[in-house]
Amino acid sequence: MAERRVNVGWAEGLHARPASIFVRATTASGVPVTIAKADGNPVNAASMLAVLSLGAQGGEEIILASDAEGAEVALDRLAKLVAEGLEELPETV
Repeated sequence: MAERRVNVGWAEGLHARPASIFVRATTASGVPVTIAKADGNPVNAASMLAVLSLGAQGGEEIILASDAEGAEVALDRLAKLVAEGLEELPETV
């Protein structure tokens, strides 16, 4: 299983707008991904409600994981999005 540990780069954490950006990017990747807090259970990263339920704060570590084909590239792109608090998924890693 591929995994990326990353600190949330959005000051407001994964709430409302940042969570929406993240969920859209996850869905666009076409790879099933889970997201979890370091001490929590993984949830579906393509579900807005699941991502919001994490309550991930700015600077807090989260874990992105997938065992699907193409996971390495998808996780790299999503990790960059989260770590840098980007407004959209980067075109390349």
